Amino acid sequence: MAKPLSSEAQRLKEIIDFDKRIYFIVLVFLFLIIRYLTNTLILESIPDYDALESRGDFMIFHIFNALNYIWTPFALLWKFTVISFLFWVGAFIIGFKVPYKELWKFALVAEVIFIFPELIRLLAFLDPSSTVTYQEIDEYRALSMLSLLGPENVADKFHYALGTINVFEIFYGILWLYGFHMISNRSLGESSIVVILSYYFPLAIWLTFYVLVYKG
Repeated sequence: MAKPLSSEAQRLKEIIDFDKRIYFIVLVFLFLIIRYLTNTLILESIPDYDALESRGDFMIFHIFNALNYIWTPFALLWKFTVISFLFWVGAFIIGFKVPYKELWKFALVAEVIFIFPELIRLLAFLDPSSTVTYQEIDEYRALSMLSLLGPENVADKFHYALGTINVFEIFYGILWLYGFHMISNRSLGESSIVVILSYYFPLAIWLTFYVLVYKG
């Protein structure tokens, strides 16, 4: 007989019981609109923006952004696939059998966490001063080690890694802790081991690799 879900798992299951297709469309729309507005701020922070824009100097920038907007839904789908696969493998290594489909659907739900750092960056520069540069806007990572230390005090090769180490990654892990607990019906202690093995360990390897191969 299957063990009943804990009260936390049952509550989470009820919260995320909605149409994931509509949710994905809304998620993509939110990412796109925030990124569009942020890119607009980046452009307008460049000195003599109007004159440069009228001459067509930003054509490549606009093309790159357009391609990025088009790629956004596919990038998200790819991320969900990779993250859920990592959790499926991590669970398998420990000896837990979990349905991949449910992991994938939860990866879709958990991605909402990463709306907030992009939204905070937009709000932080919604009315930028004349001294703000487009590099500052582009490199801003809210509540991260990079923002704590200051990009100007850190070598370029560490910017991406320190920007990735942030409060939202912690919240993401906590959300996955309860998500895996719900999906697998394993204890929170067992689920925490899976989160560390499946997400934080690969993330640490990736960031270390990035720093080692960085060619500034």
